[in-house]
Amino acid sequence: MKYLILLALSIMPLSAQITYEGTTGPGKGKHIVFVASDHEYRAEETCPALARILAKHHGFKCTVLFGVNDNGEITPGASNIKGLEALEKADVMVIFTRFLNLPDDQMQHIVNYLDRGGPVVGFRTSSHAFKIPADSKYAKYSFQYKGKDYEKGFGHQILGNTWVGHYGKNHKQGTRIQLIPEQKDNPILRGVKDGAFCYAGGYNGVAREGFTVIANSQPMVSMEKDAELDAKKPPVPCTWTREYTAKNGKQGRVFHSTQGASEDQLDDNYRRMAINGIFWAAGLENEIKADADISFVGKYQPNTFRMGGYSKGIKPADLADYDTAIMPKKADPAPAKKKGRK
Repeated sequence: MKYLILLALSIMPLSAQITYEGTTGPGKGKHIVFVASDHEYRAEETCPALARILAKHHGFKCTVLFGVNDNGEITPGASNIKGLEALEKADVMVIFTRFLNLPDDQMQHIVNYLDRGGPVVGFRTSSHAFKIPADSKYAKYSFQYKGKDYEKGFGHQILGNTWVGHYGKNHKQGTRIQLIPEQKDNPILRGVKDGAFCYAGGYNGVAREGFTVIANSQPMVSMEKDAELDAKKPPVPCTWTREYTAKNGKQGRVFHSTQGASEDQLDDNYRRMAINGIFWAAGLENEIKADADISFVGKYQPNTFRMGGYSKGIKPADLADYDTAIMPKKADPAPAKKKGRK
């Protein structure tokens, strides 16, 4: 019998998702679905870390969906995210993806969610979440879509910005998050102190009519936490809320941060702002507490963000336990740069 059970487990379909079941707290009864697959900023670390906090400390049911390879291993940037049907009944979608071209049957679930006006939280590269060929069914969601019916795709239409460009030198300049004084009473800023440090470099955030900008990103001269500010780069918008109009006419809430790399989450004030933003998107702004528990659940040891710098051989099931480290093993070290190479 023991061998039959082992055989059955070995032929079961490989799951690309994990779910943390919340118990008690303001989020009880709410389901958040995280969609994680970017190439560089370690969405596969940020998303389960935030999901655990929201589930364990605040009662949300949190499902994390990962890009995976054919062996079911988490593969950042993979355009294969099984389990997106979870969005059909989700209360919030948190998306952290980059340049995806999902199969039509997977993309359809995201489209259905947007068509019903579901709340969206987007981090970093979600401004250019999709890169879809012009002759494809869902081409209009691509970051470079030029049609007037859905100009500049998902990022511009839903989050408010498509890919505009780096602001300063990424991987060489960190950023200081500066809160907007006029937004001091915004519930998303409850308990958030000014000056959070983020390792991820600045993006060219461009505010438009209808944005409520709650924080700016100020490039620093290096990636040291106490580095001076770059006087040649004045602050630009990096965190805002807005609403988008869905196909059914409903207004969907949006919280967007141009930061969000897994190392950014190490700063308590940035992490609190991200958690508060998810609460707000879920319609729970009255439940945001300045002293709410935002401590990590399980050991959090993020990898240094870079292209290809992820922990290999990890499957979603390896992160299912609250006590498992994120990540269970470190990524291979970055290759040494050759002399004269930039």
